[in-house]
Amino acid sequence: MTTQSDIGLIGLAVMGENLVLNMESKGFSVAVFNRTTTVTERFAATRGKGKNVLPTTTVEDFVRALKRPRKAMIMIKAGKPVDQVIAELAPLLERGDIIIDGGNSLFTDTQRRCKELEGQGIHFIGCGVSGGEEGALKGPSLMPGGSREAYEMIAPIFRKIAAQVDGEPCCRYMGPDGAGHYVKMVHNGIEYGDIQLICEAYAILKNVLDLQADELAEIFAEWNRGALESYLIEITAQIFRKKDPETGKPLVDVILDKAGQKGTGLWTLQSALAQSVVISTINAAVEARVISSRKDERVAASKILPQPAIPKFTGDRKQLIAAVHDALYASKIVSYAQGMELLGAASTIYHWNLNFGDIATIWRGGCIIRARFLNRITEAYARNPSLHNLLLDSYFTDIIAQTQHNWRVAVSTAINQGVAVPAFSASLAYFDSYRSARLPANLLQAQRDFFGAHTYERVDKPGVFHTEWTQPGDQPAHKVAEAKAAPKRHAGE
Repeated sequence: MTTQSDIGLIGLAVMGENLVLNMESKGFSVAVFNRTTTVTERFAATRGKGKNVLPTTTVEDFVRALKRPRKAMIMIKAGKPVDQVIAELAPLLERGDIIIDGGNSLFTDTQRRCKELEGQGIHFIGCGVSGGEEGALKGPSLMPGGSREAYEMIAPIFRKIAAQVDGEPCCRYMGPDGAGHYVKMVHNGIEYGDIQLICEAYAILKNVLDLQADELAEIFAEWNRGALESYLIEITAQIFRKKDPETGKPLVDVILDKAGQKGTGLWTLQSALAQSVVISTINAAVEARVISSRKDERVAASKILPQPAIPKFTGDRKQLIAAVHDALYASKIVSYAQGMELLGAASTIYHWNLNFGDIATIWRGGCIIRARFLNRITEAYARNPSLHNLLLDSYFTDIIAQTQHNWRVAVSTAINQGVAVPAFSASLAYFDSYRSARLPANLLQAQRDFFGAHTYERVDKPGVFHTEWTQPGDQPAHKVAEAKAAPKRHAGE
């Protein structure tokens, strides 16, 4: 077999197939391999027929089909399967060849694989790929991490197959080892937040104003023509217009309200906890999926637990719709601010030197969270590359100032009407905490010092202090309470 393919791809599920077709359409020859040979044969005979795609039936043939330095991309399920494929590939490769993992791998796995393979002289790239099936075919957002040398070798292919926005490919080098997969992980966490915030906007409009699918479609379509313009708002409007062919009802109304969550959301939360970074909006979004999955339990509880004892909403409907719009916008800003802060913390810990302007730039196209206001994030980091929190940029500070009142109206209305808005509420609570010069943690510190002698600091002088909160002979508070609650005994008892 002659060495002829510019790049090879292992794993012909839909994402893998679409990436192959994307590469081929941009003028690159692609060798393909799938563990199940019939999958390779079917692809070659259907979507890959007549194209510059070379099917192979063994890993050995796959490697022989690649030009040097060989570029082998893996698009398979994260975890052990990736290690198994690498174990088969690596012995067949030479120094300077490149393995690219385009799946949703945990960034610590990518760090480990990078170290192991670099020790053998083989480059390893962990590349976040966002955009779903359509993005893979027409232009995804690509977040490659690994050695800079390896990135420069794959860049001519990756920058060409990536989504293009204003003539700029949505692919830039993220940083060493696991940087690319970490950025993708946080992207997915922000995606969780975005989706949940939109769902909560829907919940208020539907449950408080009793708006139907056609009306909701018009509202979201209008929002998509303004500051909230984004892929997710756009598809939400389209979803509300879709009718169920079986019942004639809006399809969204016959879909079961039960969702799951994959590893990336959980990984984002774990990483944030480990680095003491608050990502409350994303956390609320993950928890919302968890509680939605308990459908039977919720149905049973709905028949037992009381509903809010207040009349239905009788206020100005247009004003509430505007308030929900502003709450969605403000909460979205908070979600991105939290995500960018998490990226900043990881960049410091792992010495990645992430470029936040680059990250916002490549998220503008191809990926699920692409949105108009990502341009504003890029501009914010251009103004101040060391910006600690996105809320402190003048543009976003102004937006929050304009939306704050409506944000509170939307959240308070939802609470009064008994509509759960955990991500809206968490975003607002984060904002109120972050803008507060003094929080009630002084009492918290006093309590910790009381029961555990954990010490505290003072506002009026430096040092670490401890107080003996009780005097000799004082009864513990719980003993006093027990004594007051005990029944009186008669003298003869």
